[in-house]
Amino acid sequence: MRKTLLALLLLASAAVQAQVQLKNGHPDSYTVVKGDTLWDISGKFLSQPWKWPELWHANPQVANPHLIYPGDRLSLVYIDGQPRIMLNRGASRGTIKLSPKVRSTPMAEAIPTIPLEAINSFLLSNRIVNSNAEFSNSPYVVAGSAERVVSGKGDRIYVRGKVADDGIYGIYRQGRTYVDPVTEEFLGINADDIGTGEIVAVEGDIGTMALTRTTQEVRNADRLFPTEERAINSTFVPSEPQETINGLILDVPRGVTQIGQFDVVTINKGARDGLVEGNVLAVYKTGETVRDRVSGESVKIPDERSGLLMIFRTYDKLSYGLVLHANRQLAVLDKVQNP
Repeated sequence: MRKTLLALLLLASAAVQAQVQLKNGHPDSYTVVKGDTLWDISGKFLSQPWKWPELWHANPQVANPHLIYPGDRLSLVYIDGQPRIMLNRGASRGTIKLSPKVRSTPMAEAIPTIPLEAINSFLLSNRIVNSNAEFSNSPYVVAGSAERVVSGKGDRIYVRGKVADDGIYGIYRQGRTYVDPVTEEFLGINADDIGTGEIVAVEGDIGTMALTRTTQEVRNADRLFPTEERAINSTFVPSEPQETINGLILDVPRGVTQIGQFDVVTINKGARDGLVEGNVLAVYKTGETVRDRVSGESVKIPDERSGLLMIFRTYDKLSYGLVLHANRQLAVLDKVQNP
């Protein structure tokens, strides 16, 4: 019985060791500076930064996550053969033990997990519409005040369709329709954010709207959708997907053709495929097909791992992701897979 128990303990210990790989050349200590993110800090110690939450769960004796601030000193130590981080806050804050982690409680001065400003506009406004019918059946802008063709922030416009008194709506313009390049399945429609407005009066099927925010000129036939009822995460915990993911980058909503660090991309996998917010995916540059001058055959160059992205918003068949790292320029139709 004792031998069996000892064997189980050794296997459990080996599993934890296998889950967390310290980076070659990692520092023994690091002092946090302003501008750091927890993702950056984790990358200094671990070859796979998204593994930190697993190490956290493997050490339940640490009851709660702790905030990390500029000036804090992190030291790597080993306890019972397992890597741990010692956090020294100085004389005023004392010293506490932490498992390496990428968790934080939102506070203005605390170190963030990732640079939220890179995706803030997408968290608040961009959205995917699931069908053409959903677009065509939504309320729309029928006219501007004083017969204006275009309107902006501070103007009043008139909308037609079923809207709620005092309702707040986003204004969108139909953008790109996404079709899976492999299966040819319809995946959704990108709704380009135009602005936000508040319904101030309703008469029949005509509503009067005051524009409170615009990103570009509001035009007739632009569509209205209620603001999305979902929590806006101020902290993302990077993690591995629970399911096997083999997807593609479909689009770059901001319109660039070459993709780099902190660009936002749309991929052809979503919640139905098992993706959740915080999942990390590896990006593979699709290898070119070249002609072998010796044999005369066409040969495909192997795909090359070229970056990492983190999913920050999921829909049923599509997701938005933020490129966390890229060692070369990425492009539409590059592959995304489990890291």
